[in-house]
Amino acid sequence: MGFGGPIALVGYMQRDLVEREHVFTPEQFSEALAFAQLAPGPLAAQVAIYLGWLKGKVRSATIAGLVFVFPSLVMVLALSALYLRYGGLAWIQGAFVGVAAAVIAIMARSAWKLARLTLRHDRLLWLVAAVNAGAVVATGVELVWLILLSGIVLLAVHKRAMPARGTALMLGMPLVLLRFEPSRLGEILWFFTKAGSLVFGSGLAIIPFLYGGVVQEHAWLNDRQFLDAVAVGMITPGPVVITVAFMGYLAAGPLGGIAAAVGVFLPVYLTTILGAPYFARLTGNAGVRAFVEGVTAAATGAIAGAAIVLSQRALREGTAIVIAAVTMVVLLRWKKLPEPAIVLAAGLVGVLVAI
Repeated sequence: MGFGGPIALVGYMQRDLVEREHVFTPEQFSEALAFAQLAPGPLAAQVAIYLGWLKGKVRSATIAGLVFVFPSLVMVLALSALYLRYGGLAWIQGAFVGVAAAVIAIMARSAWKLARLTLRHDRLLWLVAAVNAGAVVATGVELVWLILLSGIVLLAVHKRAMPARGTALMLGMPLVLLRFEPSRLGEILWFFTKAGSLVFGSGLAIIPFLYGGVVQEHAWLNDRQFLDAVAVGMITPGPVVITVAFMGYLAAGPLGGIAAAVGVFLPVYLTTILGAPYFARLTGNAGVRAFVEGVTAAATGAIAGAAIVLSQRALREGTAIVIAAVTMVVLLRWKKLPEPAIVLAAGLVGVLVAI
């Protein structure tokens, strides 16, 4: 039932688990939120799994992760099947023209909001974001090495030493050595595992990395299908990053969708059960916070760059340009309107135009 992205999902958890049911104390919830902000992985999923760990260590963390992802995964797999079956119809294509245009506007607005929230008045952070945005626009893909370098630059500026354990956790590289046969499913699982290891904060932060992999490197999806996938993640409840299941489904059917979902959430789960015992020690380390600040600024810039790149591909016709412009006006004028409703309305406009 959770619409509205990671911040909304976390708000629902705080309301239900802390204020209404008193399952966790405010201090415990603040601890979970702080861990999620420092560790790699989509914010809401990280909070849910960490809360599970607080309640019953590995067993409860596992249960929390599974039930948090499962409902939205089922919905996205069902939508993927319908998309492949009926996607060729003119009215369906019109719907996704409208949806894609609205998604572009939402990404642009989200990038600006995220920039104001995370970069504040720090000129260095704005510079880091601008460099990463420019790199994405110039190359068309997210440069992982540049994002990690951004964290290292902030770490060097703050002149703090990062402990070895903290480095491993904050780089988001879980100690998982997986060997696959050279198959499509193996490629999907491995790619999305890497993607899940490099996400900080909003699920939208993963979009530039995914675009470079699924569209440009592997050619599993084309530009239109990629934007449709992002839209599906926005209009379904649960974590936005569940969009990867749609991508995996289009690439290799139902098993591909499941493999993509397992891959993107596996680093979140492993980081929590491996890092939670050491969290109290890490929170006091200024180096860890500086590194995460740099990575977050870089991801913010990458989102802005991705919005520009995708807009160049999606807004090629008058209908899409008008829908995107109107969506932006609506987002700025009526800030409390739920984004899924806006996306669905844009899709309806696309259908009417197509008919």
